[in-house]
Amino acid sequence: MANDLLAKTKSADDYDASSIQVLEDMEHVRLRPGMYIGGKDERALHHMVAEIVDNSMDEAVAGHATWIEIELHENGHVTVRDNGRGIPTGPHPKDPAKSALEIIFCTLNAGGKFSGDSYETSGGLHGVGSSVVNALSDHLRVEVARNKELYMMEFSRGIPVAPIAKIGAAPNRRGTSVTFHPDPEIFGGLTLKPARLHYMARSKAYLFSGVEIRWKCASAPDDTPLEATFKFPGGLADYLNETLEGSTTYSDKPFAGTVNFADKFQVPGKVEWAVNWTPMRDGFIKSYCNTVPTPEGGTHETGFWNAILKGIKAYGELVGNKKAAQITRDDLTTGGSALVSCFIREPEFVGQTKDRLATVDAQRMVDLSVRDHFDNWLAADTKSAGAILDFLVLRAEERQRRKMEKETARKSATKKLRLPGKLTDCSNKSREGTELFIVEGDSAGGSGKGARDRKTQALLPLKGKILNVLGAASNKLSTNAEINDLCEALGVGMGSKFNIDDLRYEKIIIMTDADVDGAHIAALLMTFFFTQMRPLIDQGHLYLACPPLYRLTQGATRLYVADDAEKNKWMEKGLGGKGKIDVQRFKGLGEMDAKDLKETTMDPASRKLIRVTLHDDMPGETADLVERLMGKKPELRFQYIQENAQFVEELDV
Repeated sequence: MANDLLAKTKSADDYDASSIQVLEDMEHVRLRPGMYIGGKDERALHHMVAEIVDNSMDEAVAGHATWIEIELHENGHVTVRDNGRGIPTGPHPKDPAKSALEIIFCTLNAGGKFSGDSYETSGGLHGVGSSVVNALSDHLRVEVARNKELYMMEFSRGIPVAPIAKIGAAPNRRGTSVTFHPDPEIFGGLTLKPARLHYMARSKAYLFSGVEIRWKCASAPDDTPLEATFKFPGGLADYLNETLEGSTTYSDKPFAGTVNFADKFQVPGKVEWAVNWTPMRDGFIKSYCNTVPTPEGGTHETGFWNAILKGIKAYGELVGNKKAAQITRDDLTTGGSALVSCFIREPEFVGQTKDRLATVDAQRMVDLSVRDHFDNWLAADTKSAGAILDFLVLRAEERQRRKMEKETARKSATKKLRLPGKLTDCSNKSREGTELFIVEGDSAGGSGKGARDRKTQALLPLKGKILNVLGAASNKLSTNAEINDLCEALGVGMGSKFNIDDLRYEKIIIMTDADVDGAHIAALLMTFFFTQMRPLIDQGHLYLACPPLYRLTQGATRLYVADDAEKNKWMEKGLGGKGKIDVQRFKGLGEMDAKDLKETTMDPASRKLIRVTLHDDMPGETADLVERLMGKKPELRFQYIQENAQFVEELDV
């Protein structure tokens, strides 16, 4: 059983063996849910359902289940059923006093997917999904129909309510049913959303054409059906056609296909894909591994785009279009809408929430599998191939033209914007590798000038808090001096006039003081970028700097810390130097000298940056939350505070 060793908070003299605290598996999950499901927010709440659904999907992909049912009950419980083999219910060989079912739901790192004997490919690999859901539920009930017998076991917060029990015969039934209710002690007033679960059910059905997903809900908003059945024989091609419905595309049918790795590489697994290009909308890429969404991409995405890029360049060379050599991956993804789903044995993910695939072999196998099919598809449909090639060449030419225009514009940008408290530009002529730091006021700008790399780092000081764009009329946006300065420095317009190709910097870094006012300014800026320049976030250009709150010095030893808790820890432990620990609190970036600011916040070799990303499993959810927190209705903010106040661990007032 995995243990976590935590030192209790005592004075340095009292630190002994009794200070070491040993937490049981379920205790640790409840204490640190972020390690297992990414936090305590709405996304983490729905990730619990995904963990149970993924177990049923593994049964379906392995050929043991043909249907999965997801049902949201009136009381907030959710049930996931399947007609698979059913979780084993007999005594576990290593602990005969406990059933295998109890081991699975009460022990971390326990499951049937480590050896690969029971599942060739699976989404659940770490052996923690079921036990984590159990630990974070105030009630969980498992029913298993196996060998014509029906078994049941109930749990509360990871602890069995009673031993597993045989509750009857099940001559015409098989499979597993898991019903659970997320614990309000962990998630507060958050509730499972019918629309989000319905979207999850539909998406899972697209990912494996051999499974039928059934959806049921006691009550739901008008646009969410109470019952639905999903089965898509066309798989990802059906998914893409529905997504692009109504849009003009360069090919009547998407480039879609499936390759079994066993046929090509003699290993279990497969890759399925669908892609098309359209001038009517921004492109997107949605990828999955073993039916688990990978919103941050990974090696399977890289392999897919490598194959497409090499294929389109080779086709351009074949037809004598020399400009095809200029096409890059950015050109492919500008108007390219793609879905990629791979199934591999023992995939390596980044983190328990599996947001990014890290398996190296996946890149090679996907690349080689897709490339041959893409070459044949282009040769068989020369009309579509020519239209796509012309579109991509045009995108490449536009990208190069804008790059040249920006290089010319940058030469005069410093002169045009060299005003007190305005842009201090960098000297590099191209966007690659450049950074714009948005800072509070002239004092922070002064420190930043001494700390920056003049070649790649620019500074734009803003006076105070910018306009809240969600609470302002459109005419105020266009006449606001700070917003106009920001747009001019970035080289882009707002809203419908925004064009990502015009962006003058590769990274936009919000660098505010480590206090409440700084956090508010950062929130206002993120709201501005989200509502007026969303592609800037979608394509990974927006970051938050992480300046320290304290500098601790003991003799010749110096340490920067981010908050009071970390400061107190080092004050008790000591820095390893001689003498008394001197504490310097930075009231703002302006109080930091250039050396401090460079070392902690601006030097890429030693700083920490947080990339601003959107974890939006269902379209529109992030927009709703931003409107709720930053919009014109204070009652929505008050409601949110009431619902989430209990989760606040530290409050800076």
